[in-house]
Amino acid sequence: MPNATRPQPPSARPAGPPPPPSRVSAPVSAPALAALLSVLAVCGGDAVARVFPFGPRHRAVNDLANQFVPFHAHLWDLLRGRADGGPLLDWGAGWGTSFLPDYGTYLSSPFAPLVALFPRGDIEYAVYGITVLKTAVAAAAMTFLLRRTGPSGAWWWAAVLGASYALCGWSLAEGTYNPMWLDGLIAFPLLCLVGEWVREGRRPLLGPLVVAACWFANFYTAYMATLGAALVLLVRLAVTDSFRMRLLGRAVVTTGLGIGLAAPVLVPVFLGSRHAHPGVVRDFAPAAGTDVLARLLPVTYGFATPAAFVCTAVPLLAGALLFRRDAPGRERWLWGGLCAAVALSMQWGPTHLVWHVFATPNGSPYRQTFVLSGVLVLAAWTGLTHGLPDRRSLLGGTAVVLALTAGALPSPLLNSWSLLLAGVGLAAVAGALLLPRRGRYGVLAALLVTGTLLGQAAATTAYADRERLARLDDYPPWGAEHARRAAALAAADGWPAYRTDSGLPRVAGNDPLLLGGQGAAYYSSHTPAVLTETLAALGGGWTSRGRNLLSLDNPVTDALFGVGARWRDGAVVRTDTYLPLVTVRPPGPPPVYGPSPFRNQELLLGARVYEAPHAGACRVGAEVFLWAPDATGTAALGDRETRLLGGRPKRRAALTSLGVQRVPGLKPVLPGPGELGCLDHDRLRAAVTALRARAATSVRVTPDGVRATLPPGSTGTAVVATPHIAGWHCEGVEPASYGGLLAVPAGGGELSCAFRPPGLRAGLAAGALAALGLAGVVAAGRRTRQGRASTPPTAVPAGRMTSAASRSAGGR
Repeated sequence: MPNATRPQPPSARPAGPPPPPSRVSAPVSAPALAALLSVLAVCGGDAVARVFPFGPRHRAVNDLANQFVPFHAHLWDLLRGRADGGPLLDWGAGWGTSFLPDYGTYLSSPFAPLVALFPRGDIEYAVYGITVLKTAVAAAAMTFLLRRTGPSGAWWWAAVLGASYALCGWSLAEGTYNPMWLDGLIAFPLLCLVGEWVREGRRPLLGPLVVAACWFANFYTAYMATLGAALVLLVRLAVTDSFRMRLLGRAVVTTGLGIGLAAPVLVPVFLGSRHAHPGVVRDFAPAAGTDVLARLLPVTYGFATPAAFVCTAVPLLAGALLFRRDAPGRERWLWGGLCAAVALSMQWGPTHLVWHVFATPNGSPYRQTFVLSGVLVLAAWTGLTHGLPDRRSLLGGTAVVLALTAGALPSPLLNSWSLLLAGVGLAAVAGALLLPRRGRYGVLAALLVTGTLLGQAAATTAYADRERLARLDDYPPWGAEHARRAAALAAADGWPAYRTDSGLPRVAGNDPLLLGGQGAAYYSSHTPAVLTETLAALGGGWTSRGRNLLSLDNPVTDALFGVGARWRDGAVVRTDTYLPLVTVRPPGPPPVYGPSPFRNQELLLGARVYEAPHAGACRVGAEVFLWAPDATGTAALGDRETRLLGGRPKRRAALTSLGVQRVPGLKPVLPGPGELGCLDHDRLRAAVTALRARAATSVRVTPDGVRATLPPGSTGTAVVATPHIAGWHCEGVEPASYGGLLAVPAGGGELSCAFRPPGLRAGLAAGALAALGLAGVVAAGRRTRQGRASTPPTAVPAGRMTSAASRSAGGR
């Protein structure tokens, strides 16, 4: 036929934005099944390990016990109106600290408020339930994404792969005791979904809102998920031949608007980190290649290696994609290259820093591993969109899995269970893929694949449960003794007239939040440098290189900070030797601290209360205190023994009482070099009485500040017994530091100070601008659509219509 046009090959089709995919029925049962499988695997593994709440072994390890459970307990108090402080200021921990950065780091997940549905005594049950729920939601979100990006394949395959992502080794080994990170596990598929909307030119309002929700929930892992979703979007654009700069611009705008909407929390978090005491500085050292490959298998554990395990079905299908003749070459190699690039980027120093916001983390250096698991799952699903693999591609995928396993054999992380479960899983999944695809054989295939997922994930969960307890620091779980202690502290509470300190021995790093009271103990990524420095100058102790501050049991500091009751030796001990929250100090320069905590306490108190020992011993009746920050061991005075745990920079032993000197000339036995101070309680009582005469006549504490009325004619400096952290603003005057405490000139007769976290105003302004920008984008898109709808079709001459029709037919 003359002038006939032939269909164009795919590469020659007219360029333009890809059409929206056909509406594919994605039964609700697919995400629901994925969620159910994840719950069964996690709870089943915990039950096998006999770990809380299914057995006598507890989960209270590392930051789960030190931070996450106590912070959720504090959130429970806030939601129930029982907290000392508000959303901006926490009066309970660290003698008064900024709360918004902690909220944005540990508690901003939309799941966190669910703790209020539980009794406070069941806070550990609440955190466990939220952890399992997040895992289930991640499985459902990935399943929805898979069904959204590919219509082919049995729906149960999407559920199995979605659950495989949520049950990856990173989730089971690390996310389970860092539950705030699990919001990133949810964020990755959601952000990939936003990328699909960007590619299709859809959802201009919902896209930025989803980005904002992900970054608000947990900015740290959302950052990693955003990087991963960006890489996935680039691959999707290249595979579908829709790579356009305007689409990249749209993706950048969508992401920027979403992050801007979350700025009211993100900016205070960022500035809170800048004001924090510096943490551990590490140089990245890549893990051994054999260990990296070993962590791809089930039932392995390692704190400094990437927990890259994902159900054997995933690497098998991802490997099979490379050998599929029915898949375009560009698709095969781009997805395979993305999987390899993400894996290799975790082992190279510069890209390692990019993944971790340009700072090697204190702890596991492979926190981005969940992105690798997600990319592998997407690659596996991409192959399934072309149908189940044939024998040739299945053989190739099996060879890939066997080669990876062979490379892992020299690793000491492997054990017999790892190889057994990996081998049985590979045989089961490969057998399922070889079975006929209908009737009872289809049911058998589903059972084989699902059984592989549940067996491998549950076994990995149980193994990780056992290994964490053996390798990580653990703490006593909540029990009857803790409930008794919390009740005693609550009964003694007198805030703001005086503080009640949760005391020693400590349960975890944030005992005031967990047990109640208003003490010095505090542990956070945002522990203020001024708090650490002030506490250290006064004799305080710490762990975690100064970010995990311990309660300081000392009569002088108790007096200075208004501690009228504290837990000691199994009971609440009360004292009347304490100062009000606001006192007035005589005119003169603020104290300048030196190396001795005894002298520093006296400078802040304004009186001499310690005596030097004579011939190594204190006089009878004085209380003996030991300052040995680097000592580890037992110190004793007569029959009283005290255990010290020091050794800077990681740990610092606190100023410690060895008891009252009752035998003349009795010298203490010390575990190492130290300084002794002999406290005269009569002198301390006299100093407190003198300062009380100059104290505020009334003090009112608000959720975000403090107000006080000073004695008439006061001169000098009004000092508030709280650290002078960044964010304090006082009416009519600029606040200053008095030995690390908040202070203002005392001449006005009134003191009115409020706390506003640094960056809050800037964050609110950025959020407002982002909201205006989003409104503008939505309005512009609406006008464009309305303009297109109102434009009448252009008349085409008959001769040209035939030519246009033929071109259209050729472009199909």
